[in-house]
Amino acid sequence: MLSFTLNTTKPTTTFHHTPFFSTPISHTTTPKLTTKNHLRKPISATLIPANPPPQQKNLYQPFRPPPSQSPIPPQYRNLDTEARLDVLTNRLGQWFEYAPLIPPLIQEGFAPPMLEEITGISGVEQNRLVVAAQVRDSLVQSGVDDETLEFYDKGGAELLYEIRLLSVNQRAAAARYILENKFEPSDAQELARAIKDFPRRKGDRGWDWFDYNLPADCLAFMYYRQALEHRETETRVSALEKAMNIAVSENAKSWVLKELDGNDGDGEGQGRGGGVVDGVKVPVVRLNLGEIAEATVVAVLPVCGAGDRGKWVEEAPWECAPKGDFGIVESEKDWGRWVALPAWEPVMRVKRGGVVVAFNDARALPWRVNRWYKEESILVMVDRERKEVEIDDGFYLVLSEDELKVERGSALKEKSVSTSLGTVVIVVRPPREDDENEIEVEDWE
Repeated sequence: MLSFTLNTTKPTTTFHHTPFFSTPISHTTTPKLTTKNHLRKPISATLIPANPPPQQKNLYQPFRPPPSQSPIPPQYRNLDTEARLDVLTNRLGQWFEYAPLIPPLIQEGFAPPMLEEITGISGVEQNRLVVAAQVRDSLVQSGVDDETLEFYDKGGAELLYEIRLLSVNQRAAAARYILENKFEPSDAQELARAIKDFPRRKGDRGWDWFDYNLPADCLAFMYYRQALEHRETETRVSALEKAMNIAVSENAKSWVLKELDGNDGDGEGQGRGGGVVDGVKVPVVRLNLGEIAEATVVAVLPVCGAGDRGKWVEEAPWECAPKGDFGIVESEKDWGRWVALPAWEPVMRVKRGGVVVAFNDARALPWRVNRWYKEESILVMVDRERKEVEIDDGFYLVLSEDELKVERGSALKEKSVSTSLGTVVIVVRPPREDDENEIEVEDWE
């Protein structure tokens, strides 16, 4: 770009305003120049390099393992880059010893795909090794016994990687439990999820009877919850028996045993907080945070409000199913409100006519609820194909006093009501985020 400069006498400027522009337009009048007092100066031109065009940001960011906080072992500290690459290529040493070599090489400019090509260690495995080494360091700092460390030193990176989200204290207990039970990586992942999820389930049925400090009790509680989600007796009993075999504390075993015997001993049948209500299987499940995103199959259902008239329940779409190669959900008619639920067994048993009613207060349910149940919104899924009031201990959606309610079958029969809007299939509680038991920042190290 060329820049020209001309030295002249300062011009006078006048301004004219125009309604089409918000700023004034300037017109300059150059004074007359005289030969006497005007000295001509040469025009100078300087070449100003143009600014380079801004580089477009690359939205694709390649996979990179996290920065390693594990110290490099003394035998590798003085090696040059080529020697470190040779260590990784030939796996010279134990996995937790050469894993800390990966992040510095990436900082030197070796992208994970390049490292994979040179060393044969894939990007996923690079990440697993680095994270597992950090988990192992935390076990060492927590004073875990030598037998446990020796077990993971012989190739336990995959197992340690699965417990990365647990706190330092939880990792030590989980690591010992994994060793004692000879878990596979998938089992270790399930255990870590059970421990992580346990505090979020506070208030759920039977939660107080399980010991949070015991990995076995956390895992047993997960199977216990799964049992409450099943309506089939065989599947339910199988899950309860699995929880019974895993539970360690006497309180947890006692609670699961009462559930197996069909009596929780609190004078409230088995309906406190979920599972079974006075002998009738009505699952009450709290939706977990991120559970919809993690579900491989979901059910999409129309939603009505508790204050809506009964006709809205009837007019809601009866058919809504995925079609085509991409599983595009199609409905028989337009509808304004929808909800996606995980493919729980009670939900998937309803092939046609399922509808969800949103209640602002769980006290709308016809059984006694606990303190934590009050003033909590719930979703009640109803099977509209099962309208007949047949079972005394069943639960049905009806229009009572100009609003939607859930009533027990025996109460409806006393009122000579033989038809409802549908049978209650499952009750869903909202996800909840508890901060009191969340992992502290230092626990992620």
